[in-house]
Amino acid sequence: MLQGELQSPSFLPWVARHSRRLGLTCEILHADARKVVFKVDGQADLIDAFEVGCLLGPFDVWVETITRGPATSDD
Repeated sequence: MLQGELQSPSFLPWVARHSRRLGLTCEILHADARKVVFKVDGQADLIDAFEVGCLLGPFDVWVETITRGPATSDD
């Protein structure tokens, strides 16, 4: 789960592109201006790289926190 200022229309396409480039499967479960919840499957080191990428880009969003863990129904 990402939390922050995530309202840019370019953000969700950016997440999808970034995950594909890393060879990950990414399913967006919830998205609004302050929170995005998604399920990412793939190699652990590539998921780590995905997390770092989300912290660093794109420039028109601000990721305040990333919470990793198993998906739950209340995310």
